Amino acid sequence: MKKTLLFILALMVSFTDAQCYDMNEFMKKRIDLVFDAVYNNSNEPGAAVLIMQGNDTVYSRCFGVADMVTREPVTFETNFCIASVSKQFSAVALLQLAEERKLSLNDPLSRFFPEFQAPFFSDITLHHILSHTSGIPDARPRDDKNFVLYSTDVSSVQYMRTLDHLNFQPGTQYEYINPTFQLIYQIVERVSGESFENYMHDHIFSRIGMQACRYFEPDRHIQHMAHGYQRQESPQGQADQVNGGWMEYDYGEESFFATKADGALYCSINDFVRWERALRDNRVWTAASKRLAYQPWIRIPVDAEYGYQPYTGYGYGFFVQDYPGQPTHVYHLGDNGGFTIYAGKIPERDLIFLFFSTRPDIDRLAMVNDVYHILGFSF
Repeated sequence: MKKTLLFILALMVSFTDAQCYDMNEFMKKRIDLVFDAVYNNSNEPGAAVLIMQGNDTVYSRCFGVADMVTREPVTFETNFCIASVSKQFSAVALLQLAEERKLSLNDPLSRFFPEFQAPFFSDITLHHILSHTSGIPDARPRDDKNFVLYSTDVSSVQYMRTLDHLNFQPGTQYEYINPTFQLIYQIVERVSGESFENYMHDHIFSRIGMQACRYFEPDRHIQHMAHGYQRQESPQGQADQVNGGWMEYDYGEESFFATKADGALYCSINDFVRWERALRDNRVWTAASKRLAYQPWIRIPVDAEYGYQPYTGYGYGFFVQDYPGQPTHVYHLGDNGGFTIYAGKIPERDLIFLFFSTRPDIDRLAMVNDVYHILGFSF
C-alpha cells in the first residue's frame, strides 16, 4: 500500500480550479487506486464516493453491495447511516431556534432540564454542548445489554438526573461524547413544541428536498437502506462462510445505535449533496450561524480519544482543520456499527468530498488524505 501511495504522490499533478472542473484521466486513475485497494470485490459490503466542485462532479464511483441478503448494490440513492455526521443536523436545528430567539446558545442546561439535580448544570451552556466542551462524562450504564443495544435519546441521558461530577470545568477542555448531543433531541422538542422528528422533517429535510432522509426506527422502512457489516472470523482464524464472512453489524449488534440526535440519520449521497448546497447557500441558516458553526472553538489534543488531526478544532457539529498554507477543511466523521463515514468540504474552493462505507475495516482518514494529496492539498 505504501509503495502505491508513493507512486501516486510521485506522479501527482498539482491541483488547479481548471483541473478540478475537468479532472484528467490520470488523476482519476490515481484516485481509483486508493479505493480499489479496499473495495476490490463487488460481492462484499461497499461504499459510495463523490467529489464535486460547484455543481460539477469531479469524481464519482460506487462499490459493492448495500445489503448482503438482497444483494442490492450501492448507488448514490443508497441510504447509509451517517452516524455522527448526524450531529451537524442537530446543531443546525439549535442554531435555527437561536435565530428565532427561542433560545440562546448561552442558555444553561438547567433552563431546559430542571430535573437535573446538580448545580453545575447552571454552568453548562448550549455552546458547551455543541462544541464538546461541557465536561459531562459519558456515564451511561453498560451492565444492561438491552439498554445498551436499544436505548433512545431520552433513556440514554437519564443518568444525568443524578450525575454528581464533571470531568473538567465547562469550556476548558475538549472531550467528544455522544450523550450531550442526545440532549438536543429533548431541547428541540421542549422549545419548538414539535416532536424532534417532525421539526427536522419540516424545517430541514423537506425544506431542501431531502425526500428520502430518515431517522432510524426499528419498525420503519427506509427505502434503499444499507446495512453495516463486519468480517466475522471463526475460532480457527478463517472467515465464516455465511455471506462470505461478513456479518450484519448495526441495530441489535452495535451499542446505542438508535439514538437520533447524535447519530441515527440515514441519508444518501444524493440527498447529502442537497444538504451541502443548502448550507453553502444559507437556506437552512444565516451566514452568521454558519460562521459560528465553522469556528474552531476548541483545539483537539493529540491524546483525544476521537477526532484528532493536526491543526484541528471543533466547531458546532463540525471538525475544522486550519492546516498551515492550506484552505480551511470542514468535515465530520461517522462511526456506527459497520458504517464508516466521511463528509468534508473546502468552502473556499466550493469543493465537497463524500465517502460513505458499510464496513469498518478501513483507514478512512488515510484514504481521504491520499485523495486530497492527489488533488493538490496537504492535510
